[in-house]
Amino acid sequence: MLTRFPVTAAALLALAVLSGCGGATESAASPSASATAAKDKKYQFQAAKADCMKQKGFKYVPYVYPEPKGTDEGRLRAAGDHQAMRKYREKYGFGVFALYVYPKELGNPQVKPDKPEAVDPNWKIQSSLSKAQNQAYRKAMEACEIATANQLFGLNLKQGTDYYRQAGVASNRAVRTTVNSDPKLVELAAAMATCLKGKGYAIADTTPMAMAERGEAEFRAQEDKLGRAQMKDVPDVAPPRKEDEIPMIYAPTLTPEDAKPYLAKEIKAALDDVDCGKDFYPAYLPKESEIRARVNDQYGM
Repeated sequence: MLTRFPVTAAALLALAVLSGCGGATESAASPSASATAAKDKKYQFQAAKADCMKQKGFKYVPYVYPEPKGTDEGRLRAAGDHQAMRKYREKYGFGVFALYVYPKELGNPQVKPDKPEAVDPNWKIQSSLSKAQNQAYRKAMEACEIATANQLFGLNLKQGTDYYRQAGVASNRAVRTTVNSDPKLVELAAAMATCLKGKGYAIADTTPMAMAERGEAEFRAQEDKLGRAQMKDVPDVAPPRKEDEIPMIYAPTLTPEDAKPYLAKEIKAALDDVDCGKDFYPAYLPKESEIRARVNDQYGM
């Protein structure tokens, strides 16, 4: 049984970085100098955040998620290869309800992984706190994240804002403004939309970024609706999403058997999506990955 949990901006941003539209965007086998520098930034950020938290009277353990091991299959998906993307989606769909059907394999945060280094030790620290202590802890952490990011990376983020959410907004904005003004991507996205409409899908927005995100977004909304229905302390309906905003997703309690019917529908939609987008994704995904990598570097992600 999986426990309900809110998927935060930080978690969704990490998911966007690791998954991408095709599932499992992966880096090259040999790390470049820029990749090494980005990794160093992450460790610097975590160490400085821990020092800041200590000064505020809280324990925080510097932690950087292990880098996913790249594979040839993953690199093909990241490049928009149709067959590689199709193979992935035949099992995992867009990667939404697959998280419940294959919790360990896909790293569901509520399931203990086989490798202890894949567990953020700060979850245990926070889970031991009372509600009031947790609120104080989160407030201190958000202040430390903003102060640390501004100091280390030369950013100008305002206190009282969520660091990861701001990074996500910046990443989404950079992608949207670039890809949606690319004439070739606009043409390919329109052709993909026409194909999906022919299969019976309602397409409200045919811009490139919207076409790349629409499938996963539809099933994330279903996931959130199920989660909200199981919780008494959150609204049943999600608030309207602002442009470029990373939404808070309330994950439901679902066993693998509970989730299989949802995944079956998701897989069908994901295969229709990738088939209609067989010309779109090879042009879109590498461009999106490059943009997000650049913004991630600016924010020390």
